[in-house]
Formats: sequence, C-alpha cells, structure tokens
Amino acid sequence: MKRSNRLVVLSEFFIENPRKHTQLPYFVELCQTTKSSISEDLDIIDSVLQSQGIGYLERTTGAGGGVKFIPKAKEEISNKFIDELIATLEDPSRILPGGYLYMTDILGDPKMIREIGRIFASRFADLDIDVIVTVATKGIPLAYAVASFLNVPVVIVRRDPKVTEGSSVSINYVSGSSRKIQTMVLPKRSFKEGSNVCIIDDFMKAGGTINGMVNLLAEFDAKVKAIGVLAEADDEEEDRVVDTYTSLIKITKLDMANKQIGIETGNYFNTNVEE
Repeated sequence: MKRSNRLVVLSEFFIENPRKHTQLPYFVELCQTTKSSISEDLDIIDSVLQSQGIGYLERTTGAGGGVKFIPKAKEEISNKFIDELIATLEDPSRILPGGYLYMTDILGDPKMIREIGRIFASRFADLDIDVIVTVATKGIPLAYAVASFLNVPVVIVRRDPKVTEGSSVSINYVSGSSRKIQTMVLPKRSFKEGSNVCIIDDFMKAGGTINGMVNLLAEFDAKVKAIGVLAEADDEEEDRVVDTYTSLIKITKLDMANKQIGIETGNYFNTNVEE
C-alpha cells in the first residue's frame, strides 16, 4: 500500500477508535508494509493531529507496545467554540416562561453536540474512565458525544425501573432546586462494581440531581472521577451541594421582564482534573 493510502487508512482508524490500544503488527498486516514504515507513518499522523488541535498519538514500547489516539482539542479552539456558544445562547428570544433558557436546539444539533463532547473528552482524556453516566433528561445526547470520544459505554439513570433491565438499585434524593424528594434507579447490570465513572449532565442549578447520582453510584462502589455539565446557574440563593465539577458556561442573569441574558464562560479553564 502506498504511503498516501496508508496515511488515510491509519488516520481513519484512529479517529474511529479513540483510546483503543493497538499493537503495531496489526497495522503492518492491515497496510501490507513494514514496521519501520508504519512507525514513520505514525510520526506524520501524530504531527498533523497535534498541529490541527485534534489530539495526539500515545505510543508505548516493549512486548505489549502499541499506539492509541487521544482526542485533545487545543485550548484556543475550545475557547473560541465556547465564545460562539455563549453568543448563540444570549439571544433574548431564548427566554422561556418560568425563567428557563431554551437550549433544545443546541442539544439536538449533531455538530454542536459533537464539539461539546470533544471539549469535555479533552479535559477528561487523561483519566481512566470506564463509563459515562447521565440521568434520563436532555443530557443523553451530550453523554453519548463524550462517550464517543472516550470510547466508553453510556449508562442512563432513570426515574422509574424498567422490566427489561432486570433488578435495580434505587435511592431517594432531595432535588436541589425544588426541594422535593425524588427517586432514581440504576440496573444492577449497568457496569462492574468499582468502575471509574464520569457523570455528564446538561444543566446544574443546586446540584441535587448530580449529588443523587453520586450517592446512587456509591451503592456500586463506583469511583466518580469527573463531573461535566454544559451549563450551570449562578444563583446565590441556592446552596450548591456539588463542589467538584467542570462547566462550559455559567448563566449569570436571566431577566424575563427586561429580556436580558447574562452568560459567561464556566470553570472549564480554571479547574484541574487529576487522576
């Protein structure tokens, strides 16, 4: 196979299989070439991925050595996208009765969702995450977008048990905003006990729902490695029950009477995510 063809084949493989560790002999057979040629190809691909702000190739040596693609968006690219997202959401026509902000079109736009997923995955790429967990709301597309870049499954926490999912674990929790007691359920077969989990949600006010998920996951001995929310509300009247999280945007003002919206960048660039 010619080098130009190999570069296309290898690049497509890495983009479609993020964080999948693959040994070099697989690529040698796939491209019908030598290990030294594959090694040179990987150098070229890695250089282009990094220069374009897409990610990088992580290579290991030894008997089990190989390579995997780590999606990683450049900070300036992420910053530009978040600024554009803020400009889109600051449209006064998005204010809904009851003091809500219309974001359904954002969560339904495949291109927007994919980019949001890439940005979150970039922040959590170095964590050893086994599964993405979200609650059965509008955040489901967002969870799948993040999972696609981290190459892990998605588990959905529901309000009511489903017969088709077998035996489940349920807990009651207090909603942070409404102060109502609600229930959330997670099937026992969702994932292995002790898994490393990343929680993804579309919106957080006081954090009651996310805190409920954390408590539910504790029943599975799961380790919550990261929490990502698309938007957080800056409400001084609410006592935030979740402290450690990463947000893309923060809604600072929602004035229905004067049709004014205030949105700023969340804590995405100010938080350190550690393993």
